[in-house]
Amino acid sequence: MAAVSDLAFDPWDPAFVADPYPAYAELRGRGRVLYYEPSDQWLVPHHADVSALLRDRGLGRTYQHRFTHEEFGRTAPPPEHEPFHVLNDHGMLDLEPPDHTRIRRLVSKAFTPRTVEQLKPYVHRLANELVSALVEAGGGDLLTDVAEPLPVAVIAEMLGIPEADRAPLRPWSADICGMYELNPSEDAAAKAVRASAEFSDYLRELIAERRKKPGEDLISGLIAAHDEDDRLTEQEMISTAVLLLNAGHEATVNATVNGWWALFRNPDQLAALRADHSLIPSAIEELMRYDTPLQLFERWVLDEIEVAGTTIPRGAEIAMLFGSANHDPAVFTDPARLDLTRRDNPHISFSAGIHYCIGAPLARIELAASMGALLEQAPTLALAAEPQRKPNFVIRGLEGLGVVVR
Repeated sequence: MAAVSDLAFDPWDPAFVADPYPAYAELRGRGRVLYYEPSDQWLVPHHADVSALLRDRGLGRTYQHRFTHEEFGRTAPPPEHEPFHVLNDHGMLDLEPPDHTRIRRLVSKAFTPRTVEQLKPYVHRLANELVSALVEAGGGDLLTDVAEPLPVAVIAEMLGIPEADRAPLRPWSADICGMYELNPSEDAAAKAVRASAEFSDYLRELIAERRKKPGEDLISGLIAAHDEDDRLTEQEMISTAVLLLNAGHEATVNATVNGWWALFRNPDQLAALRADHSLIPSAIEELMRYDTPLQLFERWVLDEIEVAGTTIPRGAEIAMLFGSANHDPAVFTDPARLDLTRRDNPHISFSAGIHYCIGAPLARIELAASMGALLEQAPTLALAAEPQRKPNFVIRGLEGLGVVVR
């Protein structure tokens, strides 16, 4: 069995979290699949394997559609964590067919390309307003002043959450996402449980209101969505709304600040972008590859599989290292170099297969809007102080990003 106890891979080490990419190179050199005892997972660091396994139906985000916890050799979550698991386990990200297929089809009826396209003017107007305020103040924290409020407001607007109710959304999301880190603490679990219960209670009331008085918002669309006699249950609607908020802004927030921090560290690329705003689309793809917002994505082994001659038994958990895959030299020329003109860029930051991010088009619109507004209104934007990394490994971000407008 290949193991990695002697390598630099350590998701709880601040030095590793600050820059995991050298350790990834070491992992890729060691093998295609490696067992990591501290998290009881099989790590997959190569792009080709990650891409293939994301599409492998012998793996699953859940196993409960086929096995009990006992049959699968796993321990059921503690009863006190139930509010989190009820919320999480009814969202399409953590379901497999046939439930995943049914829910994604119904959600797609409400979350259409037309719905996303109609949000464009709102996204651009809000991005310009947020950046304008930042410029008027002479700078600030790019995280709290632009990166966070934009996607939170957009998803809230899309869902139909009134402005007066939006303040708890980001804290709820942050607390729930704490459970996606490796081996979360009991304190993190307690926060996630509380946030899950509060967010669910709020959405239950909002859904009841929309049943009586439907609007043009996504929650009204989810209530109305149906195929023959198939409809979303109330819990599926709640879980879908929370998933869209969490996934729909966590990645965008972190892609924004990770991206600008990368640009400040690569002044030649920032200068090229400032000189040619038509680079924005390829810049967004490259920045998401270069410093991936979601570093790891997990799958359960439902049927024994073999990767590069290594047998991985049913009941094991695979950790696909997105950050490593996005730096694989077998796929990306000179992967450690930020190249905003990179054309051949099959990054997997939005995942792949049936769980490909349904909100990817909206995320790209938001990232382009904030980047465009900053380039146009703040062409002299500069770093105020070196930022501090959040201690999280899986969801990769910064504590803040102080900037000045000179």
